[in-house]
Amino acid sequence: MPNNDPGTDHFQTLSIIIPVYNERATVMELLRQVAHQPVALRKELIIVDDCSTDGTREFLQQADLQSELGNNGQNSVKLALHDKNRGKGAGVRTGLAQATGEIVLIQDADLEYDPGDYPVLLAPILEGHADAVFGNRFHSGSHRVPRYYRYLLNRVFSIMCNSLTGIAIHDVTACYKVFRRELLERMHLHSDRFSVETEMTVKVAKLGARIYEVPIVYHGRTHAEGKKISWQDGWRAFYDLIRYRFKD
Repeated sequence: MPNNDPGTDHFQTLSIIIPVYNERATVMELLRQVAHQPVALRKELIIVDDCSTDGTREFLQQADLQSELGNNGQNSVKLALHDKNRGKGAGVRTGLAQATGEIVLIQDADLEYDPGDYPVLLAPILEGHADAVFGNRFHSGSHRVPRYYRYLLNRVFSIMCNSLTGIAIHDVTACYKVFRRELLERMHLHSDRFSVETEMTVKVAKLGARIYEVPIVYHGRTHAEGKKISWQDGWRAFYDLIRYRFKD
C-alpha cells in the first residue's frame, strides 16, 4: 500500500494535470486560477494540449506561461502537445509521465470545476487519512441543479460501479480526483477518452486504497456552451466498467 505517514512533511509538490482540447475562451483564466490557489505545496502545472483546432494550441505555445503562471517562483509550468487528438485519458497519461509531485490532481480546462476547492480536496491526503480523494458534485450543500436525465444516468452508473467494486462513491464521473502519485502510477491506465474516470475508480478500489469523498463546486455547461462528452462516451464508460472490473 502507499505510504500513509500523516502530516505534510512527506509532501513537497502538487502536480496538476490539465488536459486541454479547444478551450481557447477559458484556458488562460483557468490556468491563472490554478496558479494562484494558496496551497501548502509547490505547484507543478502540466498542461497537455490534445491537438486543439480552435487556436488554443497556438496560444499556449506563444504565451510566456512561466512568466504568467510562475507566481514568483512558487509554480513550475510544463506544456505537452499531442500530435493528434487522443482524448482526456491520453492527456492524463501524458501528464502523469511528466509529473514529479508526490500528489497528483486532475483539472479540466473549461471552468466547470473551481480550483478554489483545492484545500478541501488535498486535506485528507495531507492529514494522512487518504490515498485518494474524489470530488462529489451531488451533495446537500449549495450547487447548481443538474438536468434530471444527466443526474439519473450518473446515479445509475455510480450505483452500478459501487456494486461491482464494493466501494460507495456518489459521483464516479466527476473530474476532480486527487491521488498519491505512487498509487496513480500503479494503476497502469489505458483509457484514452473520458472513461479514464471509470478506469481510475475501478482500479483504485481493486488496489484497496483509502478513498475520501468531499463536496465540490460545479458550474456545469451544456453542449451548446462547449461541453464535449457524448452518449458514446457513456456507453464506453459502461463497457470499461465491466472490462476493468474483471481484468487482472
